Amino acid sequence: MTSHLQPLQAPILPDASEVELVSRAAAGDGAAFEVLMRRYNQLLFRTARSILKADADAEDAVQEAYLRAWRALKSFRAESRLSTWLVRIVTNEALGRLRRTSAQIIPLEAAMISPDPGTQAALTETPDQSPEQSTLRAQLRGIMEARIDLLPEVYRTVFMLRAVEEMSVEDVSQALGIPEATVRTRFFRARSLLREGLASQMDTTLGEVFAFDGARCDRIVASVLGKGRAEGLCHDD
Repeated sequence: MTSHLQPLQAPILPDASEVELVSRAAAGDGAAFEVLMRRYNQLLFRTARSILKADADAEDAVQEAYLRAWRALKSFRAESRLSTWLVRIVTNEALGRLRRTSAQIIPLEAAMISPDPGTQAALTETPDQSPEQSTLRAQLRGIMEARIDLLPEVYRTVFMLRAVEEMSVEDVSQALGIPEATVRTRFFRARSLLREGLASQMDTTLGEVFAFDGARCDRIVASVLGKGRAEGLCHDD
């Protein structure tokens, strides 16, 4: 009696080679494609986010890019890195969305005479007065204040008088009883120390910028797999 059962595929390991994953995903193995997505989700999201500047739009672009890649996976040749190929696809998708959005922008002349209250409010509202801008300014102020507090006192006082109070070099010199050349030197050094401190803090947090959390990763994977099954791109349950 001949068995009609399909042979079981070897389980997908998270550290499986890219060649194996591509081959199995191209043959319709959804689990293999899921591993690929989880490897490159953050890279593709940050790429799309850098173009579209909106999380939701970036997620949509990444999902569509994955579907395009999955459809074309059989034609992928390892002449270039898979990551490069995927970035090119998501970049084209994001740029296409950006162009479509830009095409819908209302010309300034038409917007100025538009009777729509929302359009007029957008033109007349001062961006700096929005709650988001106020919150951002408060956060930036807190960072700057903390960094200024870390300056050695001889530099901190000069910086406060010159940069914050906007006193002239001559006035600072007279107020502190130090030569003008010393004021210039200390102010220059204070600015250098602040830049170094802020740069160090920025380097530490850059890895967290546009963080790709587990929920977003799971959401994109689930959506792409669902659409892939609907299109017949994979055969797993």
